[in-house]
Amino acid sequence: MIDVPLSVLDLAPVAADGSVGEALRHTTELARRTEELGYRRFWVAEHHNMPSIASSAPAVLLAHLAARTSTIRLGSGGVMLPNHAPLVVAEQFGTLEALHPGRIDLGIGRAPGTDQVTALALRRSMEGLSAEHFPRELADLMNYFSGAEPGPVTAVPGRGQSPVVWLLGSSGFSAQLAGLLGLPFSFAHHFSAQNTLPALQLYRQSFRPSQWLAEPYAMVAVNAVCAETDERARWLAGPAGLSFLKLRSGRPEPLVTPEAAAAYPYSELEREFVAQRREGQAIGSPETVARQLGALLERTGADELMLTTMVYDVADRVRSFELIAERVAGGLLRKG
Repeated sequence: MIDVPLSVLDLAPVAADGSVGEALRHTTELARRTEELGYRRFWVAEHHNMPSIASSAPAVLLAHLAARTSTIRLGSGGVMLPNHAPLVVAEQFGTLEALHPGRIDLGIGRAPGTDQVTALALRRSMEGLSAEHFPRELADLMNYFSGAEPGPVTAVPGRGQSPVVWLLGSSGFSAQLAGLLGLPFSFAHHFSAQNTLPALQLYRQSFRPSQWLAEPYAMVAVNAVCAETDERARWLAGPAGLSFLKLRSGRPEPLVTPEAAAAYPYSELEREFVAQRREGQAIGSPETVARQLGALLERTGADELMLTTMVYDVADRVRSFELIAERVAGGLLRKG
C-alpha cells in the first residue's frame, strides 16, 4: 500500500459581492497555503465568458503564482488547445518552464471550455475549433517543445524548455490518445462522474510506454468540500451547486452566499439536478470525506487525486484543504 498524492484545481471563483482582483488574490493565498500543507501540485483552469470564474488566462496567472510560491508544482487544468495557436502555447509555457524549471505542468484539453460564440471570438476563425483537429495541433505543440521535426518556425522560449504535458478529458477520446502517446492523464470526475471508470480503463488499455512514462499515470479530479460537520459542508457546497445549475441553464452568475443558495426557490427537477451533481464527490466532515475519497480510490485505482473546492468564502476554502491535509490525507491509500 502507498500514500496517494493530493493536488489542487482552482478556478479563482468570483463572489457575487466581490471582484476579480479579490478572486485572484484569494487563489494566490490558497496556492501559498496548500504548498505549506504539502499538496503536490496547484492547477488553474481555463474558462471564458463565465462571471463566476476568473482563471481565463492560465499562463498569466501561473506566472504570478510561481513568483509567490517556491516548491509546489504549478500547471494548467487545462489550457484548451482549440482556443490557441500551438506556437503561442509553446512560447507561454516554455517561458514559464525557463523561469521556474521543473515546476510547470501543461494540462491540455480538447474542448474550448466555453460556448461556441466565445470560442470563435478567441480563435477568430472556425478553423481548428473541431475536435478532429486536436491530435494534429497537439502533435505540433509537442514538436515545438522537442524540435524533433525541425521546421521554419522555432518556439523561443519553448524548444528545449518543455513542461510536463498532461492530457485532460471527460470522455474516452483524450483517454485513449493519452494512452497511445504515453502521456499522463487527468480525468474530470468532478463534472463527468459517469464516464470516469470507462475512460480510465480505456487509458490503461491503450497505454504505450514512451519517453515520458514507462507506465500509465492517472489522476482523478473530484469536487471536495470539507468542514467540521456534514451539515456545514453541504451548506458550504450550496453556492457551487446553484452556480452549475445556472450555467447549465444558460444564466451564469457569480458565486452567491450559502444563505442565498439555501433560499433559492429550486424546482423539484432542479433539486434533483444538484443532488446528482454531488454524487460520487467528497462533501462532508473529515470522516465522511475520507470515506468518500477512499471509495473513489478503490473504484478508480487513481495514482493521484486533484481536489477542487468551489465555496463562497476563501477562509472556508482554505479550511477545507487544511482539514483534508491534516485529518484525511494520511489515511488515503491505494493498492500498489
